[in-house]
Amino acid sequence: MSILPAHRPSLHTRISLVLTALAATLLLALGGLWLHGVRGAVHEEVEAATRVSEQWLAALVREERGAPVTGAAVPSRATEAAQPSPGEARLIAHLRALGRIRANVLEVVAPSGERLYVSPPPTYKAGRAAPAWFAALAEPQFAPRRIDAGGLTLLLHPDASRAVLDAWDDLAAMAGWAAALLALLFVGVRRALARALRPLGQVVAALDRTARRGADFRFDARLPSGDAPELDRLARAFNGMADRLAQAVDENVRLEADREVARRLQAGLEDERRAIARELHDELAQGITAVRALAGAIAQRTGEQPALFSSAQSIVAVTGEMQDGVRAILQRLRPAAAADGLAAALQRHCAGWRTQQPQIELDLRCALGDAPLREANAQAVLRIVQEGLTNVVRHAGAQRVDIRLGLADGCLELVIADDGRGLAAPSQQRGCGLGLTGMAERVAALGGELNIGSRAGGGVCVVARLPEPSLSSGALAAHSASEDHP
Repeated sequence: MSILPAHRPSLHTRISLVLTALAATLLLALGGLWLHGVRGAVHEEVEAATRVSEQWLAALVREERGAPVTGAAVPSRATEAAQPSPGEARLIAHLRALGRIRANVLEVVAPSGERLYVSPPPTYKAGRAAPAWFAALAEPQFAPRRIDAGGLTLLLHPDASRAVLDAWDDLAAMAGWAAALLALLFVGVRRALARALRPLGQVVAALDRTARRGADFRFDARLPSGDAPELDRLARAFNGMADRLAQAVDENVRLEADREVARRLQAGLEDERRAIARELHDELAQGITAVRALAGAIAQRTGEQPALFSSAQSIVAVTGEMQDGVRAILQRLRPAAAADGLAAALQRHCAGWRTQQPQIELDLRCALGDAPLREANAQAVLRIVQEGLTNVVRHAGAQRVDIRLGLADGCLELVIADDGRGLAAPSQQRGCGLGLTGMAERVAALGGELNIGSRAGGGVCVVARLPEPSLSSGALAAHSASEDHP
């Protein structure tokens, strides 16, 4: 069961959200400054109203104290504690007629602590209040004011609830406008980005066309120049990358074509060698064998005729040498690598070479184990060894040649090293360049690599690596555990 990746918003949406969030953060910061100003404004408004109310009440108390008492008996000590005096009663009556004092709550308290009067609740925006958290932020703290009115005490409590409610209504209206502006900002920024980044669609389409597999795989997609400098640089970078990829593909195609030509040439040469080998074996070798048999018969019958006997013996000897020469040519034209193994074929060739070149010491070491090898690789190794030993005899002037054949990293690795004079100028080694070129073409046709260089102590080292797909972990283990010496 596969889990589908979560849908991610587009680049336009993400950038629009970031810009909108930044604008919202700025508005919140401005809202904090506004709230600080509102708190100061509420404090100033309520404080001013409280001072005016305090002054007015003090004047009213003084006026009531100075008014004469008419039409009423002087209360006794017993009744004075139970009810207010006539002046205090007139004061309370004036306060009741006044009603609500702006931004304040008025209480009249008797000396006994009894509350004689409380001003009515506000009628402005009655029944509503700002949220408690907003009131805690915006409402300042005020101390109640006390006014001594003889036997009574007037308590004036500043009330900022209406001013705070006005501030809350203003904030709600501004929040609505801010939300609408943020929504418009989000939509406007998203549309502007969609229009400005429209060339990115061409970039995506070009990349999809470039990365598409199959018959539509091509690198001819190019981006036009845009209005923005960044998009211009992106277009130039993409077009340059596409040009380099197209050149690399063309170069790879050319190399593959050259390799295929080399492979076919080598295959043609091998076919021609086998055809020549068959002709030599079927025609020339058979004729030489017949001549030798006839000469042997003549020698047997002319024992008493010295002249004929001597000539017949000479013919037998010459035809034997011709048979040996034809056999050597056949071995060179078509080595028997697939018949009894590459190691055995190399052993036979090196044994014959030691007989012909006894003055040069030859050391052959093969470490192939039981790993099966491609016939093409085996034939290539034999050809490279033959060409390498021929170059040693013709050009190296060496006294020792070391040949190492083994398996390494999934490849058949051949090393031919001598202690001769090393690589010289082409004018001093005429004919050697063609042999080395043939080696390189043969190795390249099989997908391998050939390195030829001078050794530090003198001489030449030829290293050929041929990929061997038939190798496995078991074959590599056998290779590391076995080593054949001549």
